[in-house]
Amino acid sequence: MRRHVAILVFPEVEVLDFAGPFEVFGVADELSGHTLFHPFTIAESPSSVRARNGLQIVPTHTLESAPRPHVLIIPGGAGTRPLLKKPALLEWIRHRAETAEIVASVCTGSLVLAQAGLLKGLRATTHHENLDELAQLAPDTTVVRDQRFVDNGRILTSAGISAGIEQSLHLVSRLHSPALAEQTARYMEYSPAPLTPAK
Repeated sequence: MRRHVAILVFPEVEVLDFAGPFEVFGVADELSGHTLFHPFTIAESPSSVRARNGLQIVPTHTLESAPRPHVLIIPGGAGTRPLLKKPALLEWIRHRAETAEIVASVCTGSLVLAQAGLLKGLRATTHHENLDELAQLAPDTTVVRDQRFVDNGRILTSAGISAGIEQSLHLVSRLHSPALAEQTARYMEYSPAPLTPAK
């Protein structure tokens, strides 16, 4: 089964937060002969999105047109704060989380998952500068301060920016094989820390 990997983009999204996971799943899919993962971007509207530092992104799908994701990734960046005040978007995330195999955040994307009520009773992390912010927003979540990513099973969160690459390699390992994750990292010339989540 080729899994749909939907990556949310929005104004002021951190570039590597979404591009890192996109590259990991795209490379893994290419190495497997395009049989495993179908990564694509989604946004609230079809208009181009201005990411951090001016990068323009044309999303592949809107929330309404996107295939139902097997893996849903919420990146971070300064643009996450306005998302916390968008009930319709948060409801869309909650609804998709009901059927997704995996929901993962990168960096301050964890704030969005917290606001959507998806981190209750779980362990989670975020960018090191925003750990206290996550703790305040999600008092019923155990904030992990010393790990690159946290795997709760269906819900994963990573620390800032490049940690999303490691989390995505971990997911490739989980969803397919450690060998493919290692092959993907080699192709990307990426030398991560050991792909071990917090327990």
